[in-house]
Amino acid sequence: MDNHLKNTLRELLVALADDELILGHRDSEWCGHAPILEEDIAFANLALDEIGHANLWYSVLADLEEADRQSFVDRMVYWRDAPDFRNIQMVELPNGDWAFSMLRHYVFDSAEIERLNVLAESVFPPLAETAAKIRTEEYYHLRHTRLWLRRLGLGTAESRQRLQAALDQLWPYTGQLFEMPGEPDHLFALGIKMDQASLSWEAQVIPFLGECQLILPAGAERLLNRQEHSRHLPILLAEMQSVARLDPEAEW
Repeated sequence: MDNHLKNTLRELLVALADDELILGHRDSEWCGHAPILEEDIAFANLALDEIGHANLWYSVLADLEEADRQSFVDRMVYWRDAPDFRNIQMVELPNGDWAFSMLRHYVFDSAEIERLNVLAESVFPPLAETAAKIRTEEYYHLRHTRLWLRRLGLGTAESRQRLQAALDQLWPYTGQLFEMPGEPDHLFALGIKMDQASLSWEAQVIPFLGECQLILPAGAERLLNRQEHSRHLPILLAEMQSVARLDPEAEW
């Protein structure tokens, strides 16, 4: 593999892993705070799944770099600052209320499955195999969040109003969901053809949101740049990395 393709793979794997890591951390913040005990357990499991997926992507990158997996993953998680992360802004936003967190998960999971479908066809076997493995679990996540969106959107006036407010806030961030880092020609050479994934996602998501009696915000500008972060990411990282940075020489 030439250096150009390798650099594209690096950028892509970091972005995929960072998305999962940051969303997993946000999910973990619901532990002990979910509205019912069943969801407290379910969201803790969602958090573990997403962080586990991040570990898989970081591990593929470690192998690409011929580095020790554990030390490499630790370095990626605990020893980078906010400007070095490549996650989309949607996943770093504070959890808000239950409607916001559920809608964010639905939007992200539905897009992730479309992305994984594309990545599973890559000519780079570790990428394709990892995408196929993660995709199986994401179907369960998506089913869970779809049930909750129907419950909230078709529930009371207040639950629908909260869900609509969440959609109004989140929709501009959906522009980043299919912005994959790397040169388009290099992604194409790796068998990654993301063009149709966004269209397929919209064809599924927009009608479903309508079924939940939600209205897409008109004229909302959609963000595209993965290298820009909100003011919330440094705060999140300070908490997530605090224990590791207390003793840089410790072995976990």
